[in-house]
Amino acid sequence: MKFLDQAKIFIKSGDGGNGAVGFRREKYIEFGGPDGGDGGKGGDVWAEAVEGLNTLIDYRYQQHFKAAKGESGSGSNRTGGAGEDIVLKLPVGTQILDEDRETVLLDLTQPGERVLLMEGGRGGKGNAFFKSSTNQAPKHAQTGEPGVERWIWLRLKLIADAGLVGLPNAGKSTFLSAVSRAHPKIAAYPFTTLHPHLGVVDLAADARFIIADIPGLIEGAHEGAGIGDRFLGHVERCATLLHLVDGTQEDVAAAYRTVRHELEAYGAGLADKPEIVALSKLDAIDPAEVDDKKAALEAACGKPVMVLSAASNKGMREALFAVWEQIKAARSEEKEAQAETGDGVQENWTP
Repeated sequence: MKFLDQAKIFIKSGDGGNGAVGFRREKYIEFGGPDGGDGGKGGDVWAEAVEGLNTLIDYRYQQHFKAAKGESGSGSNRTGGAGEDIVLKLPVGTQILDEDRETVLLDLTQPGERVLLMEGGRGGKGNAFFKSSTNQAPKHAQTGEPGVERWIWLRLKLIADAGLVGLPNAGKSTFLSAVSRAHPKIAAYPFTTLHPHLGVVDLAADARFIIADIPGLIEGAHEGAGIGDRFLGHVERCATLLHLVDGTQEDVAAAYRTVRHELEAYGAGLADKPEIVALSKLDAIDPAEVDDKKAALEAACGKPVMVLSAASNKGMREALFAVWEQIKAARSEEKEAQAETGDGVQENWTP
């Protein structure tokens, strides 16, 4: 299945059905009077976050979504049927933005979350509704209200607890395949990873988290160089970042600073997230150079640096437990914040 994390679509709620003009004409009923029924309500447009989806590819080939129109009323005071609703099935983590691509209208972060986007038009009143003592034979009815229509953008930000960042060929895909059942493409050339991958890490019965591998960053990624930084949105929700630096490079400090600069240029708080720095590809580094490169990297990042090898599994478990400790701390802070504010349930959004 192809990966797509942005799509522009047109949505429209259903028009309300028209009211009817009718009069009773039974043979043995005197003074039958008006009996035109009301029109049915137009269909609504809903957005629902469902599990099992991790791409917006379904919205690449169909861009127009219109709810059904309400049926018109008819004689004998029969109300028209309501139009059928339409439900947009979206991956968890999808944001719905206005046409300007900046205003966030809705953020679906919980599986099963269902929100009304647009309400269908009301059905028009039939002539029976207008009957009164002074107007006993009204010959007019209302037309149904039109539905609401607009263009919106869908933007997917994958839900992950930790994100892997680094230059191309820093060993991120190898790391992900070693710690989870994910099978990203691994090759010895830049930009092997063309779209984000998710993997589930099981450390223990009570230690389970999701890790995301995004395409590598190069200098100028925030200006579109290489693949650019568009996929950094998928680690915005992460509790921590695992920054892998290829230990086979000559200047590991420069490699670290390059990625940090791109994170800062991107914004969205990525540069402020907790970061674990690791020197990768230990098995491919000359043992005499390991200490020097580790020291250089620690001087550049200002924190202790882990050394690991996904190929030989050295240092991997220690790195995963360091990531897990950051995730646990973030989850604890989130629960405390929700307890203080009473948040946790997102109110329905309506236009």
